[in-house]
Amino acid sequence: MTEKNKTKKNIIQIFYAILAALIIRSFLFEPFSIPSGSMYPNLKVGDYLFVSKYSYGFSRHSFPFSIPLIPGRIFYQEPKRGEIVVFKTPEDNRTDYIKRLIGLPGDTIKIEANQIFINNKKILSETIDNEKYKYIEVDRVREVLPNQFYYDVYEFKKNIVNLDTDNLSEIKVPEDSFFVLGDNRDNSQDSRFIGFIPKKNLVGRAELVFISFDTEIGSFFKFWTWFPALRKDRFLVDLVPESIKKTDE
Repeated sequence: MTEKNKTKKNIIQIFYAILAALIIRSFLFEPFSIPSGSMYPNLKVGDYLFVSKYSYGFSRHSFPFSIPLIPGRIFYQEPKRGEIVVFKTPEDNRTDYIKRLIGLPGDTIKIEANQIFINNKKILSETIDNEKYKYIEVDRVREVLPNQFYYDVYEFKKNIVNLDTDNLSEIKVPEDSFFVLGDNRDNSQDSRFIGFIPKKNLVGRAELVFISFDTEIGSFFKFWTWFPALRKDRFLVDLVPESIKKTDE
C-alpha cells in the first residue's frame, strides 16, 4: 500500500470514528459533568453521568451546538414526574441545566413554607436528618411525589441567600412546558426564577453516575489524582427509580 493510500485510509477511519461518536452522542447517550451544588444531596460537584438522548425524543438540542436539523421534536415521550432532566435554559436556549421535574403540563404548583402542593394536594415530606452542606446547616428532607417516587432534598436551616425560596404563589404549568426544582432548594436557579421549561428545550434524562471525583482533591482530567479523589461510593449510581423504569417497558 502506498503512503498516499495509507493516509487516505487513516482519514476515512477517523471520519467514521467521529461520525459514530456523533451518532452516539446525539441519539443514544451523552456524558455530562455536574459543575454546581444545585442538586445536592443526589448529584454532587465532580459527578460524571450519562444522559439518555432518546428518552424524550429528539430536537435540535439533541445535536452538538443545537444545530437546527430537526424542526420541533420527533418521537416525543413525555417525561415522568420525579425524573432528573437536562434541558437548555429558556434564558438563552444554550446553557445546559439539570433539575428534577416536579410539574407536568396542566398541573397547578404552589409552595408554602417549603411544602409543595401539586394540584392542591400537599406532597408527603419528612425531615430525616440534619447535615452540613459546605459550612451550612441543612435539614435532609424526604419528599414523596403522587406517583410514589421519593428522593431527598436539602433545606437550609437559616435563609442566607436573601431570596424567598420557601414560598411560591400558585401557578399553572402551560401546555408543552414543565416545572423543575433543584434538590438543593435554597441554592438552585430553577423554575421559581427562570420560569417554565418548554418541551422543545429538553435534552434528555439523567440515567447513571458512572464515576465521581472530589474536586477539592483532583479531577477526571488529572489522571494522577484519580485514586485519591475517586468517590468509591458513587460508582455506577442509578438515577432512574425502578417504578419509572417499569412504566418505560
